[in-house]
Amino acid sequence: IGEIEHGVLLLVGFGRDDGVPDLERVANKIVNLRIFANEDGRLDRSLLDVGGAILAVPQFTLYGETCKGRRPDFTRALEPVLAESRFESFVECFRRTPVARVETGRFATHMKVSLENDGPFTLMLE
Repeated sequence: IGEIEHGVLLLVGFGRDDGVPDLERVANKIVNLRIFANEDGRLDRSLLDVGGAILAVPQFTLYGETCKGRRPDFTRALEPVLAESRFESFVECFRRTPVARVETGRFATHMKVSLENDGPFTLMLE
């Protein structure tokens, strides 16, 4: 469905209690985060600087609660219709940036996601 080479994989979830996020601000923050190394190994280059791409994958399971029982509870996740709309809006924010390429997964579908993590970063942005 979606594939990129050099860039970032975003697992994107929205919760019922999140409120309405400023998706444009978050997208711009992500494309400008200095998480790529320069020639000297210093982390001072952004996704835009390195010409990287984005693979955004909808992932409601980020809101799975496992505090009680042995089965994850997903009631904190935003209901599917609103979450899909918010995900699509978020992706459009990235498409308005100068990012080289934006690919996505498919909402509410079983997906196989492969990642070759070549770097020190796994970040959670809320």
